[in-house]
Amino acid sequence: MLTFGAAAGAMLFHLATRGVDGGIASVCGWLVGVAFLFVPFALGSMGAGDVKLLGALGAWLGPGDAIWLALYTGMAAGAIALVVAARHGYLRQAYRNIWLLLLYWRVSGIRPMAELTLESGSGPRLAYAAPILAGTVATLWLR
Repeated sequence: MLTFGAAAGAMLFHLATRGVDGGIASVCGWLVGVAFLFVPFALGSMGAGDVKLLGALGAWLGPGDAIWLALYTGMAAGAIALVVAARHGYLRQAYRNIWLLLLYWRVSGIRPMAELTLESGSGPRLAYAAPILAGTVATLWLR
């Protein structure tokens, strides 16, 4: 409810302050934010809350900044994931899993690999809110 409320608030705010064009830009920003994380969510590597949060921030920022937000978030997530994996002694296994997943997709097509989803994976977890925060700060700072 919180992330949908934030997105709805953004859409109403932009509609009220910038008219129909602002409302459309807000909806497009939400769509861009959701689109960037929908595939990882559909493949079981990310929770729906992260997707909704990026969408809500995209609704506030608009479609152009939502693209930058997603890119900066992805860079931050990669850097944080490397640190988390190294700290837990999981880095080598993480690289093996990436290679295994790419081979699996080549043979079976792009679909979830049960052993590597959030529900059944054994590796360390990364709370994606931290990379989203870093991506938001970078997007606003570099505007």
